[in-house]
Amino acid sequence: MTQLLLLSVLFLFALSSEALAESSWTSEAERPTLEGNFQYHINCKDGDINKYVLLPGDPGRTDLISSQWDEAKFTAFNREFKTFSGKYSGVPLSVCSTGIGGASASIAIEELASLGADTFSRIGTCGAIAEGIKCGDLVICTGAVRSDGASLEYVELSYPAIANHEITLALIQACEKLGKTYHVGLTCSTSSFYCGQSRPGFKGYTQSFVDKKIKDLHNARVLTFEMETATVLTLAELYGLRAGAVLTVVADRNNNVFDVQGVDDSITVANEAVKILASWDKIKAEKSKPYFYPGLLK
Repeated sequence: MTQLLLLSVLFLFALSSEALAESSWTSEAERPTLEGNFQYHINCKDGDINKYVLLPGDPGRTDLISSQWDEAKFTAFNREFKTFSGKYSGVPLSVCSTGIGGASASIAIEELASLGADTFSRIGTCGAIAEGIKCGDLVICTGAVRSDGASLEYVELSYPAIANHEITLALIQACEKLGKTYHVGLTCSTSSFYCGQSRPGFKGYTQSFVDKKIKDLHNARVLTFEMETATVLTLAELYGLRAGAVLTVVADRNNNVFDVQGVDDSITVANEAVKILASWDKIKAEKSKPYFYPGLLK
């Protein structure tokens, strides 16, 4: 009886807290925020987010990412957006999950950028289209085919989704330093995990364009399928921010193999790349250069 009473009290407290949170939201509809620039979806405010932000899709991966840091502080968890901030090798950084797909990823970018983030590295999983890429390998994206849907709400389709060259180089250097197997090239970001990535739908549903999509992308030298990179890269470029992506291959579409391994490798690489990037940013500042290039290391 005591346990039942306690559960009832906790349930009522949860309901009252939720009602209080909802009633407290009085803001302009155009850009909903509260005092301290508190952001509606990610539930973070000024001072919560650092310049460098890692963007996994899965909220559970934020714990894995931040567990590699020197220090980490839980910031917020609302809907699909789970956030930590802390330091890795002395570099202040944050991590915020985006959920699945471009729509939620665009919300994360909008609200994180509003709090001062300007450098984003997506950490995700993907399915390999190109031959010779195995499950567990890493793929560093130089750009993305914009089949994500969300980026079309921002700019016409002819606008490219390209990765920032500094983040791309930092990810490559991190892979080399850590001895990881990696590939560099294009991904295709889709708005559907099933038909959008040339998988049959429920009860085998398909269309002719679904069946030929892998072949067409393979001919265009696209390496992988995933669902968020195009949105992240497009919005970053539109807003004058930096973004890149490192993906772990969990599906080999050529050999019809699905094997989830190597996610820890992409996390380690992404964290190390932030350290590298921060060191390059320091060199740029010292030498008053707007862009990093190898000659600055001399």
